[in-house]
Parts: sequence; structure tokens; C-alpha cells
Amino acid sequence: MKPQFKTRLAWEKAQLLMQPALIRVLDNIRKNLDTSSWRGTYKEVTEPIPGYLLRLTKDNRTIEVDIWQLCYQVCFQDYTPATQHIFSELEQRSVDVEIDDRLLDETGEIDWHLIEAKAQQAVRQVFDKLSE
Repeated sequence: MKPQFKTRLAWEKAQLLMQPALIRVLDNIRKNLDTSSWRGTYKEVTEPIPGYLLRLTKDNRTIEVDIWQLCYQVCFQDYTPATQHIFSELEQRSVDVEIDDRLLDETGEIDWHLIEAKAQQAVRQVFDKLSE
């Protein structure tokens, strides 16, 4: 699902937040893989949105996770995509989103602690789902 912004300011805030969110998401994936029996590799995709999938494998199972969906959970308020959108089904459909304004202070500085907490939660949900 592609995010749809209501204002130009919201789009600009997303531009500020997506790289820090990506950094924290990838680091948390690494940390979880270090203690998991799953093996992870990354796959570049160009359609419908350029980005990356995390390919998790264990025994004969392979699951792909859309990295952008995890970043969206960090950057946006109450963004909870259905599991099928996190796991390997990319869509071109747009969804209205609201920036989580708590991630930026009044001067535009990023709250790295909150980004970290939200990234940990998003990645933890993926790995918890794997154990089900």
C-alpha cells in the first residue's frame, strides 16, 4: 500500500522521518536475526514501489516482509497494515496516512528514542508472527 499524504507539509515530514525509520528498522531486524533460527536476506524490488523485501527462510519455509511497511508503522500514526501487506503482497492501492508528530519536536529535531521504540515494536511483531 502506498501512503497518501493530505498536505505538502506531511509529505515533507515523511521525507525527514523515513531514513531514520529505515535505519532503526534494519538494525532491529539484524538484532532479531542474531537470536533467531530464521535466516534473512534482502531482495530489491522495483514494482509497485521501489524498495526492499526481507526474505526470511527456515527449513522449507520462506516468508518475504515488505521493509517499507515496517517503516510506515514507525512514521505514521496508528498505521497497522493487514498482515498480508507486511508479508510479501505489495499493492498499488493508496491509503491515507497521518505523520506521527511525536517523532519531531517543534524545531524539526527527530526523537530517536521514540523512533527506536516504534521500530523495535514493528520488527518484534514480525518475528512474533513467525513463531505462530
